[in-house]
Amino acid sequence: MAPDAFVEGLKGRVTFRPVCPEMEIGLGCPRDPIRMVLLEGKRRLVQPSTGKDLTARMRRFSRSFLDSLGRVDGFILKARSPSCGIRDAKIFAGPDDRAPIAFGSGLVAEAVLERFPELAIEDEVGLTDRETCKEFLAKVFARLA
Repeated sequence: MAPDAFVEGLKGRVTFRPVCPEMEIGLGCPRDPIRMVLLEGKRRLVQPSTGKDLTARMRRFSRSFLDSLGRVDGFILKARSPSCGIRDAKIFAGPDDRAPIAFGSGLVAEAVLERFPELAIEDEVGLTDRETCKEFLAKVFARLA
């Protein structure tokens, strides 16, 4: 989630709906890492230690969760997450590769960006940048007006 001071400043003005997609698809906490990999030219969400392909489960969760939201004014997502990273989720050539070959959106972030392109959507890292934060808040509060 976003920095505490930022979130605290928004409380009372917005309603938060915190969610952990990994927990929602049954991975628990703590959990073995998951990662985005390219398999046969397609991005897949896998858990290398178990060999599980979690792509379909995460896509189903994303659709179901986003369908359940009703009115939404913005999203604060988790940077670098293979599910919630907006632009910095590591993508690997294979489940056991050490270095990423690219960066992109996680599966949940991809669904959010596709479904709500007009909304304020940022991660906690982006919100530490003053201009990005101002733009995010302007978009959120314009919808609340």
